[in-house]
Amino acid sequence: MNFENKLVALVNKDIDVGVAMNAIAHMTLGLGNAVDRKLLQLDSYTDQNDNLYPNISKMPFIVLRGKSNEIRKAVQAARESSMHYGAFIHTMTGGSYVEQIENTRNTPEDSLLYYGAVLFGPWDSVSAITKRFSLYR
Repeated sequence: MNFENKLVALVNKDIDVGVAMNAIAHMTLGLGNAVDRKLLQLDSYTDQNDNLYPNISKMPFIVLRGKSNEIRKAVQAARESSMHYGAFIHTMTGGSYVEQIENTRNTPEDSLLYYGAVLFGPWDSVSAITKRFSLYR
């Protein structure tokens, strides 16, 4: 099946799995709020006992890995192309959310350690940005 849009997570290969899952959860929650559900192609599944499993995308959600600087470049490319994206950086962990916001505000962009990013947009555009990343295993 061909899809018009592509959804990809980029995860820093040097962080622990638990930190990576936290980053993916935060980024995807934010992105999901910003993108129309029709574009995300969300659907519901029902099992034989009529239990509902709502809001599952028909599209694949591809998870790739790379280095912080590679993720930084991907985020910059997404910004430049006005693509939907989310990013999670090291200042978004530890302390309260108020402290995290303050730490982020006080850190120059080139000093940020990127834990991950999610990109959503036209299939070919997302593919061009993410082609050098490896599959997360």
